[in-house]
Amino acid sequence: MFTLSKWKKGATAAVLAVTLAGQSTMAMAQQQQPPALVEVAEASAEMMAPQAFMPGTVVSRNDSRIAAEIAGLVKWVAPEGTLLKEGDVIAEIDDRNLRLAFERAKSQVKRLEARVAYLKSDHQRVQELLENKNVPPSRVEEAESTLLMTTEELAQARVAVEQAEIDLDRTKVRAPFPGRVVERLAQAGEYSTPGRQIARLVDTEHLEVSAQAPVNLSALLADGQNVVLKRDAQVLDSAIRAIVPVGNSLSRTMEIRVSVPEGSRYVVGTAVQVGVPASEPQQVVSVPRDALVLRVDGTYIYRVKEDNTAERLLVNTGAATGKRVAILGGIENGDKVIVRGGERLRPGQAVQLREESMQLANGR
Repeated sequence: MFTLSKWKKGATAAVLAVTLAGQSTMAMAQQQQPPALVEVAEASAEMMAPQAFMPGTVVSRNDSRIAAEIAGLVKWVAPEGTLLKEGDVIAEIDDRNLRLAFERAKSQVKRLEARVAYLKSDHQRVQELLENKNVPPSRVEEAESTLLMTTEELAQARVAVEQAEIDLDRTKVRAPFPGRVVERLAQAGEYSTPGRQIARLVDTEHLEVSAQAPVNLSALLADGQNVVLKRDAQVLDSAIRAIVPVGNSLSRTMEIRVSVPEGSRYVVGTAVQVGVPASEPQQVVSVPRDALVLRVDGTYIYRVKEDNTAERLLVNTGAATGKRVAILGGIENGDKVIVRGGERLRPGQAVQLREESMQLANGR
């Protein structure tokens, strides 16, 4: 007689058979799959600290509003976007009056040079007459005094020539450093006065990041300390160039200046995040950031077992630098983790290490 208990036993056996068959099929499929070509790196024990991210802005180390030094009519200003070298002309001011003053000063020098030459000859003649007692000593004193005063006038005239030449050169406003003209603050036809801003010049090659750090982190920060710059998904290693150790009484923050790594495509005004230590560093086990496999249900790492198969581990991440991330549990110092080729791996799948990756894993 067919009973309910017999039916349950039969159903259980059927489910078990299907499960075993599925596992057997999966194992056979994994055995039939060729080994995946991967790159590995070693997990290592390091001193790392949790990071605090704060907003920063890319700024130029040289950003000036160039001003005129003399008065005059503005003749020309370099257009926006012009790339200049140090010493190149940014703007020109009408130089006609100053050129006339320069020529007048040179003429005065030539006149006085001729006068001094005559007075020297006269002084020599008077000295000879004095030796023959044909003139009184007062005549010699008069000649010496006249020669001395004219010589001083000549020195002043030469200074006036130099000053006129400087003023004439100032009619060409020059770039104090290499950069680009980003804004014209005066136009041709306008009248310039000393101190009036003519153009804004920005050095687009020498950049850094300006950020405000809480003053309570001052004990953890120092010039030259390693930090990270984060923009969207891009993370770059960098260092603090300088700390301005003066806190704001309202925001309780102080400014830090962070170097921009070479090759980064930042422009002035770019918004970034600066990662700095939030506490004292601690001993952790870290892996390269590329070892993390992000999924909807969590973050995974593939570890290479002794039989060259991939083991998938669900992990929690901790502190991070630009290239390495701390792993909280599950990974030990010296474990080989997959950093390339893990996106399509399945747990237990055989792997084959690339030659350069094997050298890295073996410490060569």
